[in-house]
Amino acid sequence: MIKIALDAMGGDNAPHDVVHGGIEAARISKDRFEVVFVGDKQIVEREISRHFRIKELPMSVVHASESVAMHEHPSDVLKKKKDSSIAVAMRLHHQKNVDAVVSAGNTGAVMASALFVLKRIKGIRRPAIGSLLPSQNGATLVIDVGANVDSRPQDLFEFALMGDIFYSHLFSVPHPKIGLLSIGAEAVKGNETTIKTNALFEKGGFNFIGNVEGGDILGGKADVVICDGFVGNIMLKFAESLHGLFKSNLRRFVRKYLFSQIGAILMKPTFDGIRKVFDYQEYGGAPLLGVQGSCIIAHGRSTPRAIKNAILAAYKMVSENVNDSIREKLLEIQEIKKVY
Repeated sequence: MIKIALDAMGGDNAPHDVVHGGIEAARISKDRFEVVFVGDKQIVEREISRHFRIKELPMSVVHASESVAMHEHPSDVLKKKKDSSIAVAMRLHHQKNVDAVVSAGNTGAVMASALFVLKRIKGIRRPAIGSLLPSQNGATLVIDVGANVDSRPQDLFEFALMGDIFYSHLFSVPHPKIGLLSIGAEAVKGNETTIKTNALFEKGGFNFIGNVEGGDILGGKADVVICDGFVGNIMLKFAESLHGLFKSNLRRFVRKYLFSQIGAILMKPTFDGIRKVFDYQEYGGAPLLGVQGSCIIAHGRSTPRAIKNAILAAYKMVSENVNDSIREKLLEIQEIKKVY
């Protein structure tokens, strides 16, 4: 059975919502995976005890005496908090006692711990974070969304390789369309890094459709969009704000008119469907690709549903052998990769 370590102490709503989400995931496991809660054992077990019908669920608890606050600097965490829930979860993964790690905690600390404990996949210079955004075709994977802020063409090429493999396994799409985010569709548009990357992508051996612009992401022109983490993180934060804007404006306009309130009752299934499309909780978390392990970084404000979906994403990543596929692909394209 696949074992997934869940950082029970990480996130704005930990441990309550994190434990709740872990239990919900365990309920639908069907013996496919076990949820291993990592955190203060007394606190975690107290949270678990508040739920009903849990005796036979595939769950366990591993004690970690420390937790990491969202504001703490990653380097300080590595040096001073050797027994944090993040560090313990990563060590469990490194020692092969678990097969994946899920955390809604401090993103920098999760990344730093993964790099320090698990190390990079050989041939990957910089790991990257991917994030699923809604699009006309269902979902678009944007990578990188914050792990790197000064990427080289070689790095972006590796992001494309990892994104291609992750998307194809997650959605069973054999040859996902890869787009390079730029300020114009033409290959000559963009800064020096983008222009050089475009030329490199043409030799990449994946389904590269050329440059895409910001408006093409939600339009679904590409399945996987590649960009530097500085740009990707800004774009992700903007995209996440759209969900809140949609909800607040819908609520305001519905309350304004009586007929709108009546119509809203009739249109509730439709509104729920639209909300679901734009809700980050449906996508669970963002994969950290390029490390020797399976790590899903969930949103700091993750609800139980988001945590449950993040665990399911981790299970999918492990069961589909995403990292093995990345290693195999790296061996195939060694002659293509160049360092700029």
